[in-house]
Amino acid sequence: MADARRERLRRGGVAVLDICVVAALYYGSAKVGLLQQLVRRQVTPLWPPTGIAVAALLLRGPWVWPGIALGALLVNISLGPSPWAVLLIAAGNTLAPVCSYLLLRRTGFRVELDRLRDTLALIFLGAFAGMLVSSTTGTGTLALAGALPADRFWPVWSVWWTGDAMGVLVVTPVLLVLRSAGRPRDVPVSRWVEALLLLAATCGVGLLETSSTPLLFLGFPLLIWAAFRFRLAGAAPCALAVSTFAVIAAARGAGPFSGHDLLTDMITLQAFNGSSSLTALLVAAAVSERAENQREIARACGHLAALVARITEGGYPAPPPDDSAEGQRPP
Repeated sequence: MADARRERLRRGGVAVLDICVVAALYYGSAKVGLLQQLVRRQVTPLWPPTGIAVAALLLRGPWVWPGIALGALLVNISLGPSPWAVLLIAAGNTLAPVCSYLLLRRTGFRVELDRLRDTLALIFLGAFAGMLVSSTTGTGTLALAGALPADRFWPVWSVWWTGDAMGVLVVTPVLLVLRSAGRPRDVPVSRWVEALLLLAATCGVGLLETSSTPLLFLGFPLLIWAAFRFRLAGAAPCALAVSTFAVIAAARGAGPFSGHDLLTDMITLQAFNGSSSLTALLVAAAVSERAENQREIARACGHLAALVARITEGGYPAPPPDDSAEGQRPP
């Protein structure tokens, strides 16, 4: 009886700790995301808390939703136009990742992201579909509170939706990779050199993205390189870095984001971010799936070779003669 009580207390303590950690990560990442706000000090083209929330639900379970709600409430207290608006926006920010989690679980989603179906589910269900809840709730609340003019509803809605969706696309895969990250062993020196070259190239492309030269497309060769050579472990961080540099360029109005209105800049930015995330995740999943198929074929060939060897060596008795066939022989 005492052991069962201690186990319940231990589980309760772990659950409370998980909730507090999720709330702290949500709040901290929101403050980072708000550094690049574009609309009313609370709508950004990349909202990392949504990625953290979806990853927390996938890794720790649905009982961490109070941490998401607490983090969203703390963030919006100083941003919302009124108390009831803060509550509605926080509710939408909580409900959206929960909906994404339920949709992903319904498809049999695996956190390893080593199948194309998992990547497609994260993109279209976890990011694009689930984040419709938060963007619609948040933008509608601002409009009802009189904090958003009617003619700016759809531009703000588009920024809100794509920002939340990009948070899932670029942050959640990184956190899922970190879940299984460990110290590399027996890695050749050439592999380390290649990783350092990829890191240096990513930084160089980032500098070009944030300059006045419109060279956003240079990020795609890096994403393909990272996905082919390092799979999701390289593709996810590279996609996050490339998207972050693009967001900084959009906030500064540099490169292809110079001289356009908000809606045009958002279409350009989110088309680029969406394309880069799709490229990185799909190529990494295809490479992982191909490698798994090759391992399955190798195992099957090994079993067949062992079976043939045992038959050849007499490990299995010869099949009995067919009496019916002998009875049909001509005299």
